[in-house]
Order: sequence, then structure tokens, then C-alpha cells
Amino acid sequence: MPGPTRPAATTERRAVDRDIVRLAVPALGALVVEPLFLLTDTALVGHLGATPLAAVGLAGAVLQTVTGLLVFLAYSTTPAVARALGGGDRRGAVHAGIDGMWLALGLGVVLALVGWPLAGPLVDLFGASPDVSAAATAYLTVSLVGLPGILVVTASTGLLRGLQDTRTPLVVATVGFVTNGLLNALLIYGAGWGVEGSAAGTVIVQWAMAVVYVRIAVRAARASGAPLRPGASGVARALRSGAWLFLRTASLRVAMLATVGAAAGLGTTGLATTQVGLTVFSTLAFALDALAIAGQALVGHGLGARDPSRVRLVTRRLVLLGIAGGAVLGVLTLAVSGVLAPVFSDSSAVRDALPAVLVLIAVGMPIAGYVFVLDGVLIGAGDARYLAIAGGVNLVVYLPLLWWAGGTLAGLWAVFALGYIGVRAVTLGVRAHRRGWIEHALAR
Repeated sequence: MPGPTRPAATTERRAVDRDIVRLAVPALGALVVEPLFLLTDTALVGHLGATPLAAVGLAGAVLQTVTGLLVFLAYSTTPAVARALGGGDRRGAVHAGIDGMWLALGLGVVLALVGWPLAGPLVDLFGASPDVSAAATAYLTVSLVGLPGILVVTASTGLLRGLQDTRTPLVVATVGFVTNGLLNALLIYGAGWGVEGSAAGTVIVQWAMAVVYVRIAVRAARASGAPLRPGASGVARALRSGAWLFLRTASLRVAMLATVGAAAGLGTTGLATTQVGLTVFSTLAFALDALAIAGQALVGHGLGARDPSRVRLVTRRLVLLGIAGGAVLGVLTLAVSGVLAPVFSDSSAVRDALPAVLVLIAVGMPIAGYVFVLDGVLIGAGDARYLAIAGGVNLVVYLPLLWWAGGTLAGLWAVFALGYIGVRAVTLGVRAHRRGWIEHALAR
């Protein structure tokens, strides 16, 4: 059977590009808004003094670790919903998302109950002064009340992404961010609650966002005829996939912690410069993660529709856009590498060291773009087990490289920006470009 004509192929390619942009642009906005919650808390609490500011920093590190590891609640929900939707089963798609939300609520309640008596010991592990530890424990204890809510929000975002809707999460996140800033200012300064007011304001907003998402899910369930009660098989399936994605995310966290640990051995300048470098790298990653989210939704939908040619086209276009986007970000980073240092530090040593780090980040950005989009493609294909195994392989290669070449700042960043990202490109590329991987995904 002859393939599509050139005009038809061009039309199909443009349609895929429009779908990618339609999903990726709002997703980028939501990704940018999310970390602003903690930044708002930090800025508002910063005017209370150094002790409250340090306390929010410690408690925030614990909370970010927990929520970062549990991002699988979105990543496992999105492809499950998208696949059912692509197969024409909207009822099943909505029910898969509701199962994910029930799992999120259950995990959130359990972790909050476990976390309350452990809040103090966890904070004490940082070895801060008694007054900082006491304030951090108070902030963390109050914040744990909101953990179930924020995890429900995470899973709900996965539901909407799977339904090919990334605009609603952007609207909810934006309204939540503005409300969070106003409420926290009122409770911190107006009510005089200090650090506890900051945590309480964020908790209220997190639960309000969860309620909004629950209402959206209930409306979708009623419209499609999906049940609101959790399905045992669906929750178990989400938990199995989530467990593999948890291991995949944990491997990324270990790599980051190992990089920071190696930087700590380089002294204050090395650690401070690395912190700035990781901040820049993470910021650039937001743009590329937006493409990955589009990949999760579109690949899952294409597999559900039993349309392997569309999945291949989506993958090809995402790879091209990821590499091109990474190259553009790299060029922009190079352009500002010589003038960005004063924005982050007054230390002359850090300002002298940072440009070389930024150059290495810039050189590695096209590879990073390739990695992030393939990560999204394979998550969308439900290939969580492989991603977990690949994460372990990546660490086996990266950690010895870091030990061998991480004795200098340039060596450390060459190993991270090119070595670690490079080995991830190999392990993901081997899978995604292997013949028959789509057929294998269809058979799951």
C-alpha cells in the first residue's frame, strides 16, 4: 500500500506540531508557576529575619524531596488516561484518573501521619541551630496537613494532561499562586503568625486547589458515566507503575545529591557555584519538560488509538523539537554566561568560576533536550520498568565518573552536563529507537 503523499505527510506533521504546542505551552506555564509557591514563602518569610528564612529553607528541602519523589502520581496517571481516551473509552479514561487521585489521597494521609512524629528528627538531621530547627519543625508540621491535598493536585494534573487538557492546570496553578501570596502575607504579618502563618496559608491554598480538581473530576465522571469509587485493579495498576517511576525519579535525585556532595568537597566556592549551576540547569529544564509532558499525553493517546504511525511521527517531531529547543537554550545560556554571575553572587570567586560552568551547561543542552523528550515518550508508552532499570544503569556509570573527574569544578560539570546526561541519552535512545518498541508498547 503506498505511503501518504508529500502534501498529506506535511499536513499530518503540521497537525502533530500544533498538538505538541497546544499541550506544551500551557504545561510550561504551569511548571514555572509551581516552584513559585515556595519562592513566595521564602520571600515573605525572609523579612522576618534570618532564623525564619533558614527554617523555611530546611523544611522546604524536606517537602520538595517528598513531593518530587511522588511526581509519579502524575506521570503514571497521564499515560493511563491518555491511552484509554485514545481507544475511545472516555469513561475508562476518567476512571483511571480518579483511581490515581484516590491513590494520591491515600499516600498523602499515610505520609502525613507518619511524618508528624518524624518532623523534628528529620529537621535535626541537618544539624542547624536549635532555634532554626524549632522553627523548621513548626513549619514542616503544619505543612504536612496539606500533603494529601498537594498529592491529589499532582494526580489530578495527570488526569487532565491525559485528557489532553494542560490549560486548566495552568489556570488553577496561577490562581493558586496569587491567592497563596495574598493569604500568606495576611497570616504572616496581619495575623502575626510568622512561620506557622506561611505554612498555614499554603496548606489552605493546596486544599482549595485539590477541591477544585475534585469538582472537575466529579463533573467529568458524571458526564462520562465513570464511577467515583476507586477500582481495586486500577489503583493496584497505578501503584505498580508508580513504584517503577518512583525508582526512576529516585535515581535522578541520587545523581543530583551526589553532584552536590562532590561539589561540597571543592570548598565553599565550588559548592556555591554548583548551586547556581544547578539552579540554571533546572530552570532551563522547565521548558524541555513541557515537551516531555506533551509527549506523555500524545504517545499514550496514539497507543490507545492503535496508531503506531502517529506515535512514530510524534516521537520524531518531539526529538527534533527537543534537540532544537535545547540548542536555542544553549545559545542563550552562552550569550549570558559572561554577565549572569553578578545576578547570583557578590563573591568574586563565584563570579570568576561560574562562566565556565554555564558554558558546559550550554554545550550539553541539545543532549538534555533529546533526553527529556524521550523520557516523556517512554513514560507515555508505559515503559516505567525500563526507565527504572535505566536509571540504575545511569548511576552505575555516572558515580564512578564523578569520583574520577569530579575533583575540579570543570571536571564535575563536564561529567554531569555531558557524562550523566550523555549516558541517559544512550539508555533512552537505545530503547526509543529500537525497532518494534511501539509494537511492544501496544502489547502491554
